[in-house]
Amino acid sequence: MPALAEAYTVVAPDLRGFGDSSKPLTGYDGKATAEDIYQLMSQLGFGKIFLAAHDVGSQTAFSYTAAHPGNVTKLVIMDFPFPGFLPSAFGQNGPWWFSFYQTRDIPEILLQGKEREYISWFMKGLAYNPSAITDEDINVWANHADDPGGLRAQFEHFRAFPVDAEQNKETAKSKITTPILALGGDIYPALGGDYPGNFAFSSLQSLATNVKGITVPLSGHWIPEEQPKFVIDQLLKFFGNSTDISK
Repeated sequence: MPALAEAYTVVAPDLRGFGDSSKPLTGYDGKATAEDIYQLMSQLGFGKIFLAAHDVGSQTAFSYTAAHPGNVTKLVIMDFPFPGFLPSAFGQNGPWWFSFYQTRDIPEILLQGKEREYISWFMKGLAYNPSAITDEDINVWANHADDPGGLRAQFEHFRAFPVDAEQNKETAKSKITTPILALGGDIYPALGGDYPGNFAFSSLQSLATNVKGITVPLSGHWIPEEQPKFVIDQLLKFFGNSTDISK
């Protein structure tokens, strides 16, 4: 963030259900969370923005771009397979945690009181460079998961995937034309190594007409943490000269 802030105005909000944001019972699909961010950007007075997102935030960013294409100059998506357009390597339902998190109540029951242990195991398991995930990072994420409604709110993003899939299929009927950079991880030890490639790029080819895919070398899923310099370089190259960027 500090490096990007030297070139742009950086806004990095917590999505609904994450961090210090509110944790309502509903409204975790792409269109709803995109409206949250759009209203924030409007209140801040940004008419046109660059938009970058990782993991489930990618659905929010894509839905924002689909709803307000004139507001997003360029879009960066990092390591996210879009519901409704999962790469074939994922199978019909995606990785095991997609189904686990979508099961109502059970994940919360099983993980309550063990948030830190699970988050540490999960985060490091999807990293090629587990040392990039620090104890301080894990403590922050675990503390937010331990907040009232914290686990439930985070899982609600996955429980919204069926709604996201229908929204994405509707968008695919008239693909968005906004320039998109799709960054994908290189190696996932927990998934058996080089699997399944740049799945953000694979998904987006069905949803957009102007997509460039780049695999981040020697990185697992947590691209911004594992290879920050590479990500910064790619963002600066892709966005070019400007003063505004939102994440």
